[in-house]
Amino acid sequence: MGSVTTEKNGKAAGAVVEEPTVPVQPGPVDEQQVAAAQAIASALDPALVARLAVQARAQGVQLLGPGGVLQQLTKRFLEAALDAEMDEHLGYDKHDAAGRNGGNSRNGRRGKTLLTEVGPVDVAVPRDRDGTFTPTIVPKRSRRLGGVEDLVVSLSAKGLTHGEICAHLHEVYGAEVSKDRITAITDRVMDGLSEWQNRPLDGVYPVIFIDAIHVKIRDGQVANRPIYVALAVTVDGGRDILGLWAGDGGEGAKYWLRVLTELRNRGAGDVCMVVCDGLKGLPDAIGEVWPQAVVQTCIIHLIRASLRYASKADWGPIAAGLKPIYTAPTEQAALDAFAEFSTKWERKYPAITRLWTNAWPEMVPFLRFDVEIRRIVCSTNAIESLNARLRRAVNARGHFPTEQAALKVLYLAITSLDPTGRGRARWSNRWKAALNAFDITFDGRVSAGRR
Repeated sequence: MGSVTTEKNGKAAGAVVEEPTVPVQPGPVDEQQVAAAQAIASALDPALVARLAVQARAQGVQLLGPGGVLQQLTKRFLEAALDAEMDEHLGYDKHDAAGRNGGNSRNGRRGKTLLTEVGPVDVAVPRDRDGTFTPTIVPKRSRRLGGVEDLVVSLSAKGLTHGEICAHLHEVYGAEVSKDRITAITDRVMDGLSEWQNRPLDGVYPVIFIDAIHVKIRDGQVANRPIYVALAVTVDGGRDILGLWAGDGGEGAKYWLRVLTELRNRGAGDVCMVVCDGLKGLPDAIGEVWPQAVVQTCIIHLIRASLRYASKADWGPIAAGLKPIYTAPTEQAALDAFAEFSTKWERKYPAITRLWTNAWPEMVPFLRFDVEIRRIVCSTNAIESLNARLRRAVNARGHFPTEQAALKVLYLAITSLDPTGRGRARWSNRWKAALNAFDITFDGRVSAGRR
């Protein structure tokens, strides 16, 4: 099976090559463009449109889908637009006497099958004798409309594998598209990934969460590799995913110093708090890049790590025993609660007490803060909702051939987050009280970021 249906001149579809895409309007549709399109549509005779609809229904011809009336109307419209482009290119209309013995002229048509949002459409593209005609609406070597490319990227961002996307296009549009072609389409987002990864950042962030997603990468043999994500809260309560970084599992202070220096060079000059989870060398790197930042261990991750050492039958009592530690009003009260917990559980689960002892310097800072800040630090909703979406995209594929393939899938998942914007509104409302507490606790550094 070829990548995409071939042209009708007999050329076979070979390896996947770069091809232009029929341009579409990016981003939100301009209101003037909508009004102009409505004016063009209103020029159609309503009686003719109604008659065609009745005739199609009477003959059992579907309006949409493969073989439908809309598919044929798309063909007619594209061919009429191509003819108009040829008239403009030659400087005279078809059959016009001005074109006789005038040099360049029409030279028949070349058939091609174009993949559109209404299914495959066979169009006849006019040619000129000099071979200088370069149509805009259907560029040379193009095989699909831009809307189809957007659809492929959207489906990939939602976690569908390339095989599932091929099956969807065949089932809904009757189009045969190979996995290699789907890969070529989605690979074009890599330029966007590079631009996104290097975009300027805000000057101040109240808090940054750093966590890892583990993916399987086939590099000689399949191995689990971490990909780190940094999620920041802006001074206005918005959510900002700062970037993605691939690691090998052995990251140390030098690695984190490079990552954090990159963030600082992109504009993030001040961070009030960094919430992370026992990543080796990260606290030292934070102190080097942002000396005023408070390093805080994620409490929920610490609790989960503790339960991994315990029998499931003891999870409830252990969780209840740990709660007085991280809800204590002061560090001394937390120490007393930890001593009580150790007396009860250290003999049976010494690894749990050792875990909390090692994490203590990065665990207790939030005990000095307002209850609103504590609630934010103790809750992992901020990062867990993001991780759930990323894991869904990763798990759908099993493993990846390269590190770049994994980064591409995660980037696509990030770009598809919260398409309606309602999630951002809820996020902002939830953070208002905490931001006020941050501003008071950190001596106006959050307000300085707003200015």
